[in-house]
Amino acid sequence: MQQNGSLTRPWSVEFTDFVAARGSALYRYGYVLTGNAEDAADLTQEALMRLGDAWPKIRKKDDPEGYVRTTMARLHISVWRRLRRERLVAAVPEAAYIEDRFIDDTGLWNELKGLPSKQRAVLVLRYYEDLSDQEIADLLGISRGTVRSQAARALSKLRVRVVALEMRRV
Repeated sequence: MQQNGSLTRPWSVEFTDFVAARGSALYRYGYVLTGNAEDAADLTQEALMRLGDAWPKIRKKDDPEGYVRTTMARLHISVWRRLRRERLVAAVPEAAYIEDRFIDDTGLWNELKGLPSKQRAVLVLRYYEDLSDQEIADLLGISRGTVRSQAARALSKLRVRVVALEMRRV
């Protein structure tokens, strides 16, 4: 099939419709995993490129979005496995204190950004994606015990931050 001098595949319109319909939600998921807009955009784009290459097979499955989300989680995991440590920055950014920080989810997402990527990924997969410890372990390639310890450490850090913020309010 020729269109405007380029070869188009019959399924490409269906893929384009999928991206138009679910692209924003996938980007938000990428943001939750990565903690910043640039990495989220890269992660989403990479996952959708991979989906585009496999679309003829994937479109026949029940849940193409689930396939993309799994791909995104695995891509994100491969990045932090490659880095193996947190990125250090020269200066710690100082954010202004916002009185109503935890009234909506924005404050929670901001606090999640401060966690190490593995801990953030475990919490997102557990509470945002509602996966079991075994499913998270399989997806991340770690043991169930590691999933539990990473979740416990992450929740402990979040509790300390929330208490510190509450104390500053008083």
